[in-house]
Amino acid sequence: MKMRRSLLLAILFGLWLTGAAGLAAEQKVLFQTSTLQALMNGVYDGDCSFGELQRHGDFGLGTFDALDGEMVAVDGKFYQVKTDGKVYPVNPAQNTPFGEVTFFQADQTLALSDSLDYQQLEKFILKQLPTQNLPYAIKITGAFASIKTRSVPRQTKPYPPLMEAAKHQTVFEFREVDGVIVGFYHPKYLAGVNVAGFHCHFLTGDRQAGGHLLDCRLKRAKLELGRLADVHLRLPGTAAFYQTDLSGDKQQEIDKVEK
Repeated sequence: MKMRRSLLLAILFGLWLTGAAGLAAEQKVLFQTSTLQALMNGVYDGDCSFGELQRHGDFGLGTFDALDGEMVAVDGKFYQVKTDGKVYPVNPAQNTPFGEVTFFQADQTLALSDSLDYQQLEKFILKQLPTQNLPYAIKITGAFASIKTRSVPRQTKPYPPLMEAAKHQTVFEFREVDGVIVGFYHPKYLAGVNVAGFHCHFLTGDRQAGGHLLDCRLKRAKLELGRLADVHLRLPGTAAFYQTDLSGDKQQEIDKVEK
């Protein structure tokens, strides 16, 4: 009887370990809906709800149906930064045409005290990566001497390409502000699927402003890097996605839109 009980406990313990390992592995996944190439071509109607997106991560970025502003997710809360400069809580019933999330786990934590601008920050982060052939989640929390962000206005059909839509973006500039940069590094081989390199959004510490990060200068901050072991790409089931020509190299356009 004791032997059977011991065997049962061993089996249950093994199942628990398997489940814990599976959860840990899931938390190292980058989950993405649609592709940047589709967004560049004006595929702005999403068929993925934020309720679904939240099941795959508590940290990330993206946009909204009709390209209505910038999405930032941090600490399990999802925010919408519109062109009026205000931040709104995201309703789980809202849809996204492009979003990427993960359950954030830091593998490296570093203190940043140098006055780095955005380009210097990117170079510093690259030096910290064990390999540039994996994606990483990036979280930078602290004080900034300056921050420059943008938000793109809601579009109407027929949707223009992102290059055209971005010409009407609203730019925000902040001085001496606390906040958090939420971003990802993507290897070059993911170009077109996502931004090759760095893609970051920003939220102020009071969660009242933010947007897509264009430039910054640090004062002091904490850098956290989370290595991602897998990429789960969810493709839209919409007619627009099926019928849009997604061939061709958009890298130069992507660079202009992102920076």
